[in-house]
Amino acid sequence: MLPFCFEWAWDGGHILFFGGMWYTIAILGAGMTYCVAKTIVDTMAGKGSHH
Repeated sequence: MLPFCFEWAWDGGHILFFGGMWYTIAILGAGMTYCVAKTIVDTMAGKGSHH
């Protein structure tokens, strides 16, 4: 079932599940964004390891 189907009903279970799911996705997305941004900043500043 998808939210655009007519049989969809927003009850407490759906709200709780999707709230938790989007909260988790937001945390993971923020962490990945931080890592990518830090990598770019460190690379531009020349702070990489020299092998």
